[in-house]
Amino acid sequence: MSEPSPTPAPHLDGGRRRSATAVLALADGTLLYGTGIGAAGSAVGEVCFNTSLTGYQEILTDPSYAGQIVTFTFPHIGNVGANAEDIETVTPAARGLVLRADMTAPANWRALEPLEAWLKRHRLVGIAGVDTRRLTRRIRDGGAPSGVVCHAPDGRFDEAALVAEARAWPGLDGMDLALEVSCRQTYEWTETRWQPGQGYGRQENARFHVVAVDYGAKRNILRCLASVGARVTVVPATASAEDILRHKPDGIFLSNGPGDPAATGLYAVPVIRRLVESGIPLFGICLGHQMLALALGGRTEKMARGHRGANHPVKDLETGKVEITSQNHGFCVVPSSLPADAEVTHVSLFDGSNEGLKLKGRPVFSVQYHPEASPGPQDSHYLFERFAALIEKNVR
Repeated sequence: MSEPSPTPAPHLDGGRRRSATAVLALADGTLLYGTGIGAAGSAVGEVCFNTSLTGYQEILTDPSYAGQIVTFTFPHIGNVGANAEDIETVTPAARGLVLRADMTAPANWRALEPLEAWLKRHRLVGIAGVDTRRLTRRIRDGGAPSGVVCHAPDGRFDEAALVAEARAWPGLDGMDLALEVSCRQTYEWTETRWQPGQGYGRQENARFHVVAVDYGAKRNILRCLASVGARVTVVPATASAEDILRHKPDGIFLSNGPGDPAATGLYAVPVIRRLVESGIPLFGICLGHQMLALALGGRTEKMARGHRGANHPVKDLETGKVEITSQNHGFCVVPSSLPADAEVTHVSLFDGSNEGLKLKGRPVFSVQYHPEASPGPQDSHYLFERFAALIEKNVR
């Protein structure tokens, strides 16, 4: 009797193997074939999906996508080309991308190069021609799988090896990725938000000073801080409380970022506790929100599907208003774990998960979503004004 195979044999997708130049191999053995785009090679990570209709360049450069392969549900990717302005960090953090249709040629006055050329220049591996609706349903129903996207121009793949690599990838649980995307040294940020016909502006008359802790900060968050009157000093994720307070900030910002908040929190949470105790106004977004909750004694957990897109309705419990928000997170705060002096301020109308909190009697608040809206709607820009108002009240 022959010995059984140690792993199930991968199954093929629609018989497209013969003409394919790329394959997406999932840890369960699924193989999705298509046409290779971007750089040749392979990349392993968590396969997620994003439902945004615009902003693919901002999405691919969002540091929060470190460790992930992004499936775009919108079929027309590439139609506005690529440029040097619509980026959230210089080096793209996403590991790869999955598209339904072939990339379209750029048809936008701001395009400096086709998306294909931009992907190759940044060594991003992708696949087009995949049934992204089927893949999205798979992620929705079964959770985000580990996978490998492989682009081989000669059409030669070692499928068994790719599936094995996907299975061996440890996943984002317990993974600290903030260190991979954080800045290495302190710097000053003065650029303000983009305006039609003017481009980006410059903050020259700051009213107060904000220190931003970079766990994977998006540039447009820093621009929004500068646009409401802040002189912004950005410090690395590993900065100590003494390092941060030495800059004599009027406000402290905890940025977004990738990975498991509990893993990053091993070194960040003790610092955040000191910052909360300082009495200086503090604002957190996404990973910053999650680690603030951990610092207060709360708990976070991995979500079955995660929230990624620019159409997520969130209710502000203080005003009763509903905001359409931009989101990108795979972990969430467990509301029942928060202490009595932490008040839930926002909830998701998709699944009821926590989207914001504040400390009673202290100038400290945070949100799970992305009010900087890059990409996405601008319903939540008021949060930066709220932060500025807290700072100015505290300074007086």
